[in-house]
Amino acid sequence: MKFTQIIFDVTDKIATITLNRPEARNALAPQMRVELAEAMAHIKEKAGEDVKALILTGAGGAFCAGGDVKSMGSRLNSASKARAALRDDHQKMFDLMNLELPVISLIDGAAAGAGANIALAADFVLATPRGFLMQAFVRIGLVPDWGGMYILPKLVGLQRAKELVFSGRRVYAEEAKEMGLIYDIVGADTAMKDARAFASRFIDAPTQAIGLAKNIMNQSYSHDYKTILEMEAMAQSIARGADFHKEAIKRFAEKKPALFDWESFEKKA
Repeated sequence: MKFTQIIFDVTDKIATITLNRPEARNALAPQMRVELAEAMAHIKEKAGEDVKALILTGAGGAFCAGGDVKSMGSRLNSASKARAALRDDHQKMFDLMNLELPVISLIDGAAAGAGANIALAADFVLATPRGFLMQAFVRIGLVPDWGGMYILPKLVGLQRAKELVFSGRRVYAEEAKEMGLIYDIVGADTAMKDARAFASRFIDAPTQAIGLAKNIMNQSYSHDYKTILEMEAMAQSIARGADFHKEAIKRFAEKKPALFDWESFEKKA
């Protein structure tokens, strides 16, 4: 795969996708959207063995400024074309949110419009002190897209989500953390190092079990309690048959160190 508008790398089982149009604050040009879909398809194929976690970030001091406003008029010059294009983009969001491995977004600078919603689709959102999120759509007379109206109310509640959408204001890292929009704040000079250290926690994790749990929790708002219980039973039967579970039980019985121990990372930090 040859990419021109993203940088895609897999090192030590951690995949990294870097949106790479710094001259446009990594706005989502048509070619970038194609490359983003190709990279995610590769990660999905390799998840569990060759890829254990994904970091999604942007180059040049910005995460993503959202849609490429300059190309909107020429590309989306009819309602039917705009709808078709957005449905294609929404499939990318669905694929990103449902990758069955941990996804970490790293925000440095602007995550605006669609860029904000791509960042928020991650399982864990990290940001530098200068990182900010902004539902910028209202500034050009549009409504949130790329899943924003699904994701945002679930993270901050309906009233706060409306305030962010109606105002289009910037929410910097510290306030975003207080709201529950981001998981943690990382150093401006050590951002990628910190993100990789966090992602590395999942290298020895049971990716299949995490993926199954993620899949079900993502659906917890749209299904009733009984349905979720049935999904839990299905997922647990699969997880019980996995080699990871069998080895973990064996090690527990033999009083050996656990295969995966989150607390051990906390002690090292």
